[in-house]
Amino acid sequence: MVSLEKTAPRRLGFVDRYLSLWILLAMVLGVLLGQLVPGLPRLLGSLGSGSTNIPMAIGLILMMYPPLAKVRYEALPGLLRRPRLLAYTLLLNWLLAPLLMFALAALLLPDRPAYLQGLLLVGIAPCIAMVLVWIDLADGDREFAAGLVAINSLLQVLLFSAYAWVLLSVLPPLLGLQGVAIHIHMRQVASTVLLYLGTPLVAGFFTRLVLRRLRGDNWYTTRFLPTLAPLTPIALLATVVLMFSLQGEVLLQLPLDVLRIVLPLVLYFVAMFFLAFWLGRRAGGGYSQTAAMAFTASGNNFELAIAVSIGLFGLHSGQALAAVVGPLVEVPVLLGLVYAARYFARRYTWDMP
Repeated sequence: MVSLEKTAPRRLGFVDRYLSLWILLAMVLGVLLGQLVPGLPRLLGSLGSGSTNIPMAIGLILMMYPPLAKVRYEALPGLLRRPRLLAYTLLLNWLLAPLLMFALAALLLPDRPAYLQGLLLVGIAPCIAMVLVWIDLADGDREFAAGLVAINSLLQVLLFSAYAWVLLSVLPPLLGLQGVAIHIHMRQVASTVLLYLGTPLVAGFFTRLVLRRLRGDNWYTTRFLPTLAPLTPIALLATVVLMFSLQGEVLLQLPLDVLRIVLPLVLYFVAMFFLAFWLGRRAGGGYSQTAAMAFTASGNNFELAIAVSIGLFGLHSGQALAAVVGPLVEVPVLLGLVYAARYFARRYTWDMP
């Protein structure tokens, strides 16, 4: 299997290290803009086409493009060498994770269906970007991680729409949660996913295919990808500023709502991490494979969740607010889990590098 880039950092870069701080500052800036520029929501609304806001669509696609240009799709065949670990990882990512997020959100936010729906969109999107950073920091298996990221990228295109439709429209009434259900057509979800995930996926795949052939893998890895990388945090922070300029009035009235969204997210990240470590050890995986499996299971593609929540429900929706809180929580929690993973390696004398 082709390995991940040997130049991958052993510690977080400046922007990633303080991403939670930048998001908090972007939230504050957005709220201030909303209060000082009251005509901003009307201006944003005038820049749309149908249900799609053009500037936001461009920003969200740019946010997704860099991680999808980094995915090593050529690593997929190597996953067959570890079929049991692969099966456990797919079980965690595509069955247990959505159900756990649904259970936590329904238990802790039964009176806030919009927040619950936003968290569900987070729970059905396994991470395909920052997960590589967490795995590298924890000395996880880069090759195994490359294959998992590649397969999750492809499965999100195939499965995200169906999962979103089932969890938002079909499952709540079956569980007696009629107030949580929202009637959306699967075609509506699919078109949103194709726009915000399909477009950057195709662009990223062909960017990687063409530029590596023209300039070589070393140039692509060490020169092009680092140049491209800042697009994601810039687009993310711009999205947060715009969203909170529209959410400012609500947040000033309900400041504890963000804390209510934080709690199920923290429980979700921690529970998925330890469950994956337990399953990986039972499956006979070494530390490095189990660490890759655990961070893939616990991390989420918040870029996609934000994009779809905005596309389906709008910039000023509670669903979008819940989705954007995801990276605010995920960065510090998963950084703490990196230290937990390394502690496990020392405590149980696994094959720590």
